[in-house]
Order: sequence, then structure tokens, then C-alpha cells
Amino acid sequence: MKHIHNKIKNKSRRAFLIKGSLASLGLVISGTNAWSKTFFLAEKPNSKFFGVQIGVITYSFRSMPANAQQLLDYITKSGLSAIELMGDAVEAFAGKPIMDHDVHGQSPTKEQKMHLDAYAKKVADWRSGVPMDKFREIKKMYNKAGVDIYAFKPDALGSNNTDAEIVYALNVAKALGANCVTTELPADPAQSKRLGELGAKHQVYIGYHAHTQATDKAWDTALSQSAYNSINLDCGHYIAAGGNNTKQTLLAFIEKKHDRITSMHIKDRKTKENGGVNMPWGSGDTPIKEILTLLKEKKYSIPATIELEYDIPSGSDAVKETKKCLLYAKKALGA
Repeated sequence: MKHIHNKIKNKSRRAFLIKGSLASLGLVISGTNAWSKTFFLAEKPNSKFFGVQIGVITYSFRSMPANAQQLLDYITKSGLSAIELMGDAVEAFAGKPIMDHDVHGQSPTKEQKMHLDAYAKKVADWRSGVPMDKFREIKKMYNKAGVDIYAFKPDALGSNNTDAEIVYALNVAKALGANCVTTELPADPAQSKRLGELGAKHQVYIGYHAHTQATDKAWDTALSQSAYNSINLDCGHYIAAGGNNTKQTLLAFIEKKHDRITSMHIKDRKTKENGGVNMPWGSGDTPIKEILTLLKEKKYSIPATIELEYDIPSGSDAVKETKKCLLYAKKALGA
């Protein structure tokens, strides 16, 4: 999990004029390559402080229009230099088939179910044969803007997905430069065994995410099945689960399992006893400062991923709120 950061500064009026001309040229030339070059002219973000990489999951920007280019704009404007990338935008960039029928509600009709099944097969066929060129293009575009991708979260790792789809997801992760994929912790141990074996074969970690079912033993079965099964620890959900989960047990769990945690989500939630709700950072019960300080002092190379889930205040947006979370993390680390 290495991250590269760089700064580009104006050094003279002449350099400023040259860069201004290039920027103008970039705006009038069409195409992804020309668009991506505009990022080269700006100062690149750096959200690694005292060895602790603060990142963001692109799910945080779900309230905003979000194709691959727009996401990159949000990320850099937020000041983040590393991400967990959700699958939708990047797969659309690579040409994933579009569903031609709208299916709403929890109980689709028989006809809608037929359309869903047909679409799922169409996507599976596409995934099994799509080349990796477009994903490598995403990596190049993001890296050029100063953003590394450490985790990939596609909707392709479930029990209903084929082995070919899972292998596709692992290959995409490698094309993006990520060392792991993330997915929900399955209830069926056969699925975590299946994923762990494929992860080992293709040398990509499977990071399992848990919600309020998280306990200190929730990942034990998966971790025992494969060295490539790992933990995508959501610290906010752990705290909101209540019961035996406390600030002290969370910090102890991180220390004990740090070598099996490939990434973590940071959000501020109240405990179960206090309602379990998502809160702006610093007003909930998640020990964010203590978590980040632990990563700093122990030199654990675990990306700490901002996941924006509290309600966005009126007059603000996801980028502004993500920047607030980053500033909180930076201050917590003493940067």
C-alpha cells in the first residue's frame, strides 16, 4: 500500500502564462485524455500524515452526479490522495451494459424478475470477456491527478456471481493498482471459502465488511479459511453494535488483528444505547482520534477510509463535508 504524492508550483509569471495557455487548450480539446490533463496543472492532494493514509470510499459522493471523471474531481477537491473505489462508475467507464428496464421496489413482478435475470447474465458475459485497458486508463488518470486506489468494491463478489465474475473483479483490482477488493461478510462460510481460494490464486486480498453484526469473533471463520481473506473494519458500525463492543475493545481488536486488516472505514456513530445514529465527526461515540493515533504510533499501514454517512446539512454538499472529515483526521493526528 504505497502512495505517491507530488507538488507542482508556479515559479514565475512566464510559467503561469504557459500553464494558463495549456489549461485553456485542455478545455477546448475533447476526450478523456485532454480532460485528465487539466489535473496535471493543479497541486496534487496529499492526505497521508505521519505515515497514516487517510482515504475516502467513493460511496461518500453518492448524493452527487458521479461518473469516473466527476468522482476524480470530487476526490481531489476534497484533498484526498487515496481511495476505495466503488464499482458502478468505473464499470460504466469500461462499457458495462446498461439495464433497459427500470425495476423498483422490493418485490419485482415475474416479468421484472425475468428482465433482472437476463440483465445479470448479460453483465456476467460482459465481465468474463472485457479487456482491462479501460481500467488501466482509470488508474493512469487517477494516479496522474495524485490519487491512488487501494481497494475496489464491485457488485461482483456475491454468492450469485459466477467464478468468472469474481476473477474479473480481482483482475480489475490489479489493473487499478489495488491490493484488495471489499465485500460484505457472507453469512455462509462456503462463500468466504470460495472467495478466499480465488483471492489466494490471484493474489488479491478479500476485505470483508461488517455492519452491526460485527464482533471480535465475526471474522474468525473467514480468516481461518485463507491467508487472503482479510478485514475491512468499519469502526462506526462496530461501536453502534453495542453489547460487548466498546471503545476499548475496538482499539484492542485493531491491535490484535492489525496484520489481517487491509483497510478500515471511519465514521462517527453513537453507541446502540445512544441510538446508533451517524453523526458529524467529533459528535458521536466512535473513538476516531484514538484510532488514528494508534495507527500513527504503531505504524500500522492500514488505510483509514472516510465514509460519509451522516446527513449533509442544508447549504453544504458531500465534497465540503468530506473536507471537514479530513480536517478532523488531520488535527487528530497533529498535522
